[in-house]
Amino acid sequence: MTGQDYAALIVAITTVLGGITAMINFMIKHYLSELKPNSGSSMKDQMTRLEARVDELFIVMTRK
Repeated sequence: MTGQDYAALIVAITTVLGGITAMINFMIKHYLSELKPNSGSSMKDQMTRLEARVDELFIVMTRK
């Protein structure tokens, strides 16, 4: 292999690794945004509402 072939191989590997890094970064940001409350539509908000409902049901069931 010549020097030009090695350079092309290094550029190709760097490009693939850069693309993988960008995809991982995007996915991490997307999933972390679901864990922050945002006035109702995030997973965190839904879990908070469910917890409140379960607590209310527990209170109603223990009264009887």
